[in-house]
Amino acid sequence: MKPVSDRRLSDLVSVGVLTRVFPARVVDEVIAQAGRTEQRHRSLPARLMAYFSIGMALFSEGSYEDVLGLMTDGLAWSGGGQDGVVVPGKSAIFQARARLGFEPMRDLFARVAVPLATEATVGAWLAGRRLMALDGTCLEIADSVANAQFFGRPGSARGDRAAFPQARIAALAECGTHAIVDARVGPYTTSEVALCRELVTGLAPGMLVLADRGLYGFQLWSQAAATGADLLWRVKASVRPRHLSDLPDGSWLAEIRPTSGTHRAQRSPLKVRVIDYDLDPSSAGAGAEPYRLLTTLLDHALAPATDLAEAYCQRWEIESTFDELKTHQRGPRMILRSKSPDLVQQEIWGHLCCHYAIRVLMHEAALHAGHDPDRVSFTAALRIARRSTAQGDFSPSGP
Repeated sequence: MKPVSDRRLSDLVSVGVLTRVFPARVVDEVIAQAGRTEQRHRSLPARLMAYFSIGMALFSEGSYEDVLGLMTDGLAWSGGGQDGVVVPGKSAIFQARARLGFEPMRDLFARVAVPLATEATVGAWLAGRRLMALDGTCLEIADSVANAQFFGRPGSARGDRAAFPQARIAALAECGTHAIVDARVGPYTTSEVALCRELVTGLAPGMLVLADRGLYGFQLWSQAAATGADLLWRVKASVRPRHLSDLPDGSWLAEIRPTSGTHRAQRSPLKVRVIDYDLDPSSAGAGAEPYRLLTTLLDHALAPATDLAEAYCQRWEIESTFDELKTHQRGPRMILRSKSPDLVQQEIWGHLCCHYAIRVLMHEAALHAGHDPDRVSFTAALRIARRSTAQGDFSPSGP
């Protein structure tokens, strides 16, 4: 079966990769709610700077001036209302970015980003639940004093500090579409688990949320399960639930309890189902530690152990999503350019908005062709989005 053609993607993108997914009305609303609406007319209004923040992600190698020029041209023909804007210099753009701040971009993402899969989306469901994945990653950012103080930086293999500070992102992604639908951004010094404690508040019934063993802890599991979402998480071999009973599919029911905390003895245990298995000896990673999964899906008839083990493989879709964001969209050797913490966060939310917009269009193209969204090339979609927004070449940005 042939992959979705570039022509179909191009048709979708041509109506406006940004204004179609992030309409001007919604952009204006989140700006107003954040209190960033201009009190006087400016040559770089807040709405334009919101689109510019996404444009910096779409054209990650472009200079400020070139990206702004491309965005004003594109918004003019797509109905964004920026016709006739004269592109100012880098200093004016920097000041306009600072006036906008990061909150409108964070709120714009939260307002628009929702799961995309329909019943017709291939590979998006199990036992009537929407497959979601929870994980975290880090992005290297500009080496400024302010960034280093706010975000921190990891140690290096030589025992000194890494060359660049890093920002940490925890994200919730839809496995079937690779769409990131919720995220938290924080310093490198904030743990992934701490960010995920904020993130799991957005889980909902009807989801089956996958997570790797690095995230498991009784507190986070309890918090996530309390939302009504179902969970399927890998745990370390050191996690030893108390056996209750065996099930016909080879899984078993058990109880988990907290292993730390001042009042752990007073906490009620939680009932879970345990699936133990080894990888096929011929597969990649075989011979490593056996897999142990915990799930809130206690009915083995509804979700057999083999189905859950296969579904857990979908957790790697969020790793592919991070690769799209970091390697293809941002560029494999690109460092986020902003030199202040507020603008770093603005830039990150712009990247998340850009990735979501492209994934929306890819999903629509896949549905139209009757394909799995995984069969649509992200790099092809990104290339088309850039080509259809830009009408000419642009010069690379400075350091």
